[in-house]
Amino acid sequence: MRYSNQILITVTAVFMVACSSVYYNALEKIGIPKRDVLVSRVEKARDTQEETREQFKSALEQFSAATNFKGGDLESIYKRLNREYEASADKAKEVRSRIEDIESVSAALFKEWEQEITQYSNPTLKQSSQEKLNTTKSYYRQLISVMKGAESRIQPVLTVFNDQVMYLKHNLNARAIASLKGELQTLQSNVSTLVAAMEKSINEANTFISNMERN
Repeated sequence: MRYSNQILITVTAVFMVACSSVYYNALEKIGIPKRDVLVSRVEKARDTQEETREQFKSALEQFSAATNFKGGDLESIYKRLNREYEASADKAKEVRSRIEDIESVSAALFKEWEQEITQYSNPTLKQSSQEKLNTTKSYYRQLISVMKGAESRIQPVLTVFNDQVMYLKHNLNARAIASLKGELQTLQSNVSTLVAAMEKSINEANTFISNMERN
């Protein structure tokens, strides 16, 4: 069974790569090169990170407000916090998907570029193209490293969000609010770290886009 699963994963991966190649080649035929697709996907990832940053800030505000509960309908507080958690979890998935999209097209772009460099007969042009490829790869490695670093900051926040929402669901009483108060400082610290990482990633994306447009 284990080997069957490994074969299935391998076949699926090969299929996805083949589908991606067909897709990128189709775009090339209508005048949209892989380079432009990469820039577009970085822009989308940047925008998603901006939205994610704001979503987590909003969620933290709601969790903070809940600690000031003085009496009333705790179930409505649970529902509000659960909506914030689910919205945050959805954004986390979107960030991950955007990064995967960038990795997919960058792999195709660099592979094509490397193959085309070997076709040059003019050594000066060949060297120039190789230097541009090396520079672009350097920009890309910096970008993807920062993006993944920011993405890695999301799960610790989601874990605490999820724990507190579930505890509130199962204990609609003062004990649940006390638990939330006890975790608030951790949440504030984790969200602050996440927001800073997201802002760094957003700035890195803007730098990458600017560099690609100049070269």
